[in-house]
Amino acid sequence: MDINSIEPIARLINEFSKLPSVGKKSAERYAYFIIKSSDEYVKNFAEALLDVKSKVKFCSICGNYTEKSPCKICRERSSKVICVVKEPKDAMAIEKTGNFKGQYHILHGTINPLAGVGPNDIRLKELLKRVSENQTEEVIVATNPDVEGEATAMYVAKLLKPLGVTVSRIAQGISMGSELEYADEVTLSKAISDRKQM
Repeated sequence: MDINSIEPIARLINEFSKLPSVGKKSAERYAYFIIKSSDEYVKNFAEALLDVKSKVKFCSICGNYTEKSPCKICRERSSKVICVVKEPKDAMAIEKTGNFKGQYHILHGTINPLAGVGPNDIRLKELLKRVSENQTEEVIVATNPDVEGEATAMYVAKLLKPLGVTVSRIAQGISMGSELEYADEVTLSKAISDRKQM
């Protein structure tokens, strides 16, 4: 018997296959796992999905995910230094380093004219307002080192420089453990130009 002929299973496979990077085979494995799991596990899984949709919202200041707005970082940290990132997951990655003690500003995208995303489609007005109202001293732009990320970084710098704010870009270059011969020219060039004294 074809598993896809059983409507509830076919529907579950279809829903799993909508997740990023999940193909049909992975979606089938997830569906089989759910079928074999205990009722309690499935109930907890379903409740976790509903909870995240009903309880998680965007911080009114930085735009990051939070249960309570403003988020803990915006409530407890100084706004003298703000790190600008594309998505909440980027702020989480920086937060894991334990080295950044300022606030974040989530753009929820980058400037990408080919995809029809302009400066008014991301949270740049909110950033400008925050910086001008809070006497922010430095804005660190930590967007991805791709064409869209670089365009956004340049736009942010152009937008904020008239306010007398220091705008810096995260250093880019060769990652730890990699070999120089495999680095592309742009990365290697950035590594050389962004070098620091020892």
